[in-house]
Amino acid sequence: MAIYNHREIEAKWRQYWKENKTFVVEKQPSDKPKYYVLDMFPYPSGSGLHVGHPLGYIATDITARYKRAKGYNVLHPMGFDAFGLPAEQYAIQKGVHPVLTTKENTERYWQQMERLGFCYDPECELRTSDASYYKWTQWIFLQLFKHYYCNDSQQARPISALEEVFVLEGNTKINAASTQKETFSAAQWQAFSDKEKHDILMNYRLAFQSFGYVNWCPALGTVLANDEVKEGKSERGGHPVERRKMPQWTLRITAYCERLLAGLQAVDFPESIKLAQANWIGRSEGGLVRYQLAGNSEQVLEIFTTRPDTIFGNTYMVIAPEHDLVAVLTTDAQKEEVKTYLAWAKNRSERERQVDTSKTGVFTGSFAIHPFTGKKLPIWISDYVLIGYGTGAIMAVPAHDERDYAFAKKFGLEIVEVICPPQPPQGGEIESSPQGGAGGGAYISKIGTIINSDFITGMSVKAAIATILVKIEEKGIGKRQITYKMRDVIWSRQRYWGEPTPIKVKNDMYYPVSEEELPIILPEMEDFKPTGQPESPLAKAKDWLTLSDGFVRETNTMPGAAGSSWYFLRYFDRDNTAHFSERKKADYWMPVDLYVGGAEHAVGHLLYSRFWTKFLKDLGEISCEEPYKKLVNQGMIQGTSALVYRHKETNEYWSADLVKNEGDFSTLYADVNYVKNSRLDISSFEKLYNETGSIFHKNTQGEFLTLSLVEKMSKSRYNTVSPDAISEEYGADTLRLYEMFLGPIEASKPWNTDGISGVVKFLKRVYNWFLDENEALKVSEEAATLAENKALHKLIKKVGEDIENLSFNTSVPAFMMFLAEIIDLKCQKRSIMQPFLSLFAPFAPHVCEELHEKMGGTSTILDIPFPILNETFLQEDSVKMAIQINGKVRAEMVLSVTATQTEVEALLQENNDILKWTEGKPFKKVVYVPKRIVNVVV
Repeated sequence: MAIYNHREIEAKWRQYWKENKTFVVEKQPSDKPKYYVLDMFPYPSGSGLHVGHPLGYIATDITARYKRAKGYNVLHPMGFDAFGLPAEQYAIQKGVHPVLTTKENTERYWQQMERLGFCYDPECELRTSDASYYKWTQWIFLQLFKHYYCNDSQQARPISALEEVFVLEGNTKINAASTQKETFSAAQWQAFSDKEKHDILMNYRLAFQSFGYVNWCPALGTVLANDEVKEGKSERGGHPVERRKMPQWTLRITAYCERLLAGLQAVDFPESIKLAQANWIGRSEGGLVRYQLAGNSEQVLEIFTTRPDTIFGNTYMVIAPEHDLVAVLTTDAQKEEVKTYLAWAKNRSERERQVDTSKTGVFTGSFAIHPFTGKKLPIWISDYVLIGYGTGAIMAVPAHDERDYAFAKKFGLEIVEVICPPQPPQGGEIESSPQGGAGGGAYISKIGTIINSDFITGMSVKAAIATILVKIEEKGIGKRQITYKMRDVIWSRQRYWGEPTPIKVKNDMYYPVSEEELPIILPEMEDFKPTGQPESPLAKAKDWLTLSDGFVRETNTMPGAAGSSWYFLRYFDRDNTAHFSERKKADYWMPVDLYVGGAEHAVGHLLYSRFWTKFLKDLGEISCEEPYKKLVNQGMIQGTSALVYRHKETNEYWSADLVKNEGDFSTLYADVNYVKNSRLDISSFEKLYNETGSIFHKNTQGEFLTLSLVEKMSKSRYNTVSPDAISEEYGADTLRLYEMFLGPIEASKPWNTDGISGVVKFLKRVYNWFLDENEALKVSEEAATLAENKALHKLIKKVGEDIENLSFNTSVPAFMMFLAEIIDLKCQKRSIMQPFLSLFAPFAPHVCEELHEKMGGTSTILDIPFPILNETFLQEDSVKMAIQINGKVRAEMVLSVTATQTEVEALLQENNDILKWTEGKPFKKVVYVPKRIVNVVV
């Protein structure tokens, strides 16, 4: 037998690919059809890749190699999302500058990826922390600052064009996405001071400075996104997070809500991702209604409602704790109670506030006037109302809203039913739904008849909604409105390791730096730790901060999402110093044909990158409206964690099989390297936790068993498996095949190193099919038989369809079955073996390159076209058919596909199984449809 030395073979071909620039692609537009296959680029951590990370990378690599063999011009790049909080925290922990740790980590990732044979074009590699890259991130931010969104044309337009309109006619005719509330004439505009004009324009910009409530983490010294906060603490480090009102740079993504929603119909995304984005955007149609305040003619309370039909059931009002009118509405008698409540509520995350079913609140002491009945309605403060949705205030209708009902029941507020559910037909039932009023909960359905509601009583819900919306506009107390749950994106971070914001400040006014000054390079700082105050560490860089003309630089940096919002536009023109991408290249390569990455980015990166793409299209920089045609979320390869039970009071350790009451114990993760068959090596465990002398309660066999748990691979759980170790012991081709063999790309599946042996044996069998014990080629030039060609073309069909459908897990057993069949046929023919290598190469590229060379190949197997399917070989000469007697299946026969009616009837008459069931009776009729049915009627 030939010896399959994977270490030598794989090292040899890695070197060949590098020296010959095998993976370098021509970036200029080509006559070839293009295929752009992309991975969500990784955040390079200090721990490197584990075997769960390459799952999606292997899938895209197979696809890229396959498409290249099919004649496509394939772009398959890789880069690194190198800015952000994790890299900064890692550098602080290590006492090293993030420039150095990021460089070290990205180089390690690149080496690990090269070892797995990924055909990434090395001339595309980029890092978001390189100034040559973030220059263009800053440039795009400047364009957002210099543009507003015109609702009439549904596109971004220059702020300068807006100023021209203001000079001629003010803003009364402007229909734009904006936070500007006051109208003004041309004369007023020209009379405004520079600061007043500045502030008004800020209300229109797509990148604007505003005050907003954010998740401030003092320990990390920065603002955190909602998805970085879990149960009131930072996901990284578990530090307390508080809600704080701070000035922030913000992107007006809400201007693009309608286009973001519409675009979901044009892309091939998982339905779960589409639903998540649609729900996150949260489009609602309804009405904006203004409530007068009792005893205060200068202020009104604005609410947005999607259920104006229930307005006569409105019995109280609720505002968010952050609402601007809290101080105005709070009476002297309620001040202390309100102050206490606000202090408690301010650190509650939005997620907690939304899921908490125990309603909390406090009365302000003030009242609003019902716009139709004139009744005084008490105004409460409660954290179940969010400042970012609608106006941050609601009209509470407890009979027809579950949250309002729970609040009203808790605080003894009035409940008035205004919708009567439809009555069931005699003896029938209607669809169950919570019944209205004080008796049985809130009736939330839109099916029913309006009651107790003055002029809309007796109407259907749909008719009542339309009538009320007309009425509020007639009375001048409101208007129809579409609103969105999605908020504008906070784009400021009070940390060092990020893109400097290209803005300068003077006299409390913000100005863009000139494009010629870009990039604004991050200053080198020895002390880049957070200050603990709501300011960036860049405030300490005095020489960098202050400019000679009296301006001061903006110190907030951009979030990690900035660099990943457009990176797919840079890969094919990475070294362009004049622009972020040449237009003709962007027109050729975009959009991405296949994008593979984690579902956790559904409402973050995916939305932001779609938003930036639409904005750049508005500017005429690119021609595509969507960045990705098809998205696939790869599943997770899970690790098996080992947990040890420790008694909460005695701190003694107990074998898992001795634990009866788990509530008495806490658990610790044990390094899986210290565990074999659930049995813990105690001495190694003690070294990990430095607890020599601890008491371990072993079972009667003297063993200490752990609890096994299949879950996410994580360094903190000590359950990661290094791809380097697997590649070293078994080979990169083995790892690639095994990960694909584990299951569908979208599914999560547990890692089990013990299961890899079958793949190892298969690869050795492939190697020995080609070579004898002296490494001599075993191949003949004879023509293949029909059976051999049939086996090959079945495989061509199967593998081609599988790769197109991303069903890689079914290809691996198909290869195994083919090899078994062809060896049984004792086939060693070039016309079968050569095409097999081309089919197998995307999955196991190293060994296929080696065998291709042994077969006489003079260049990389990547240049060999994918085998052409010949359907003729798949046509069957005969077919097994079920034989029915009087409509019931009684037997089976193998019939020629060309058999005639007469021939079939003759064969039936000779078949003993058929004659047994017909009991010698003559055939009355034989119904024969070739390849489909034989039915004998007796």
